[in-house]
Amino acid sequence: MNILSTDWMDVSVALRTGMVHWPDNPPLRIERTQEMERGDSANVSMLSIGSHTGTHMDAPLHFVRAGLSLDEMPLSAVIGPARVVEIQDPESIKAQELVAHDIHRNERILFRTRNSPRCWQTDEFLEDFVYISQEAARYLVACGIQTVGVDYLSVGGFHVDGPETHHVLLESGVWIIEGLNLTGVVPGSYDLICLPLRVEHSDGAPARAILRRRESKTVKEGTR
Repeated sequence: MNILSTDWMDVSVALRTGMVHWPDNPPLRIERTQEMERGDSANVSMLSIGSHTGTHMDAPLHFVRAGLSLDEMPLSAVIGPARVVEIQDPESIKAQELVAHDIHRNERILFRTRNSPRCWQTDEFLEDFVYISQEAARYLVACGIQTVGVDYLSVGGFHVDGPETHHVLLESGVWIIEGLNLTGVVPGSYDLICLPLRVEHSDGAPARAILRRRESKTVKEGTR
């Protein structure tokens, strides 16, 4: 994997004051505490941010008592081959649709849905985003994937399958990336690098995620 390549695509959401956040999570605030225009010797900012803001990762500790924290995650879970899978269902990701995608053990699967071109265009939280159904989560676990990514703020729905989908995935050791912006990313095989902030004992943390298209059309097995 050549990290110096110019072909990398940033699929992270830019952090900014006032951006969309999960309703009961703290809003993001960025405040300039020192400013050269005011006579200070340097520009310095303070960030007040929830651990599940924008593009971020969930640790098992997010929903599992005594679960692993994000700083205990193996980096191999988020560095390596990945596959972007396009979902047509406008409501949720269902197991029936996943069967046709021939998902393999150890894969890193990123789902592109109608969320990407729709939900990131507004600072208003949209409750009807496409989510992973509980049934589909069980199917992914049965396939043995190591990482799953979605293109809005939660793998589970707002009104249904919220905690349930998280529990199915996290209790089975599947690492979760949320808040990807896959607008303009075509389905296929990619190299993935997604690095969350190294926060001790964290239930989650903001992350920077990038993709680069691979020549192969499918990724049958990832690397743990």
